[in-house]
Amino acid sequence: MARTKSSTQWMQEHFDDEYVKMAKAQGYRSRAVFKLKEMNEKDKLIKTGMNIVDLGAAPGGWSQFARELLGKEGRLVALDILPFEPIDGVDMIIGDFREESVLNELYAVLNHAPIHLVMSDIAPNMSGNKSTDQARVIYLSELALDMAKTVLTKNGTFLVKIFQGEGFEAFHKDVQQAFTTVIIRKPKASRPRSNEVYILAKGFKL
Repeated sequence: MARTKSSTQWMQEHFDDEYVKMAKAQGYRSRAVFKLKEMNEKDKLIKTGMNIVDLGAAPGGWSQFARELLGKEGRLVALDILPFEPIDGVDMIIGDFREESVLNELYAVLNHAPIHLVMSDIAPNMSGNKSTDQARVIYLSELALDMAKTVLTKNGTFLVKIFQGEGFEAFHKDVQQAFTTVIIRKPKASRPRSNEVYILAKGFKL
């Protein structure tokens, strides 16, 4: 099937992208790792000994990076609907995190230890319809926030990708109500033309 002009352009941009090249050279599974790396350097998200849940983890770039920083005491659980290649030292759960069975499996894997960070780089499959795609993004972000509220320990941290647009301000307010400090970040590795940003929330109020 012939590619459209826009998809051909995207493919060319992707393979010319400095972050794609860096990820490949450094053995990371996605360019998204450099977004997390920048935010971690700025905001000190990941600390030795933490327990972390990575929502929508496939293909595993964020989990790869975070696992390197946790040390032997820390645990990382990667959740996704889609199967992906295992990562050394990372516990994988394949399933929908909205389901109670998946939540119970998460608690069992961690032996009910406190969860200090929930991070989500989930994005829906884009249809090209801006209003539909934005609604899907907000919905996934709300699901991630619900998960964070369910599992985080007191003073825990939440990091989520979201797109600016309709529903963004209401979601931002919801996060502010649940956490003491809320910051919006736009990492350099986020493509400039994208309205993608990350909401970083610290100090979960439980």
